[in-house]
Amino acid sequence: MSSTEMKIRSARRSQLRDKLIRGRWLYLMALLPIIYFLVFKFGPIYGLQIAFRNFRVRRGIWGSEWVGLEYFQQYLADPSFWVLVRNTIVLGLGQIAFVFPCPIVFALLLNEVQSKSGQRIIQNISYLPHFISVVVVASMCSTFLARDGIINQMIVAVGGEAHLFMQDPGWFRPIYWLSNLWQELGWSAIIYVAALTNVDEQLYEAAVIDGANRWQQTVHVTLPAIKPTIAIMFIMAVGNIMSVSFEKVLLLQNELTYDVSDIISTFVYRKGLSGGQYSYTTAIDMFSTVTNFVMLLVANRVCRMLGESSLW
Repeated sequence: MSSTEMKIRSARRSQLRDKLIRGRWLYLMALLPIIYFLVFKFGPIYGLQIAFRNFRVRRGIWGSEWVGLEYFQQYLADPSFWVLVRNTIVLGLGQIAFVFPCPIVFALLLNEVQSKSGQRIIQNISYLPHFISVVVVASMCSTFLARDGIINQMIVAVGGEAHLFMQDPGWFRPIYWLSNLWQELGWSAIIYVAALTNVDEQLYEAAVIDGANRWQQTVHVTLPAIKPTIAIMFIMAVGNIMSVSFEKVLLLQNELTYDVSDIISTFVYRKGLSGGQYSYTTAIDMFSTVTNFVMLLVANRVCRMLGESSLW
């Protein structure tokens, strides 16, 4: 190696050292999330191989017999397979169809509020449900919708009959979607509110000069400006279509609603943690993850073909 090359490498090392010293506090702050992802996101990938092994705790992962795709085939042949997939997809699609657009509409309406203090008050009130525990939200649903709950009391007060909402399979999905909407409406709207603040005011001024009213300004100026943000959020929502909220479903479901409420994650919980079928349930969970990834690729491809923003 020539002396010139040695000097260049030495200078690069010196520059790198100087950068690390100058940004040491930023790198230190980034260390915790990096450790979190390494331990809780990348670390468990090692254990996914038990989906291909007849896992026994005493033998460990490497000591367990390799069985290949046996558990995947077993899952596909399980009579409950299509029921679980159907229930999971229906809840996920309903989340996209009914819940996903609402934060966008809420952000657009909030943008029309002229008073800044009024905007802040509405935002703060809408954020609060997000910080309520899922357990508390499920308990509130059970209490309000009980036979002697406030909802049935109002129905009886206007001459109707009390209804067992929580035991009615037809009401499980609406209850799930509405409770998600109430809990996440304000929080999910944050990113759209932030996107609206970046819309160029000159575009509105030009629209006013052209005679556009508030509705036309929203359609032709506001929505096109935040369309890339909507596309990105839509792609991510489609990529999580199989990742329905396990905790809320588990807390809201009961034996009378299993036909519509039993999803892949609750099935994995019963068979895996309660039944000890670790390899089988790992294979099921991997199936859901792969399905989510495929859906993400499809949604990203479609958005890119339509000319909208995409993740890559």
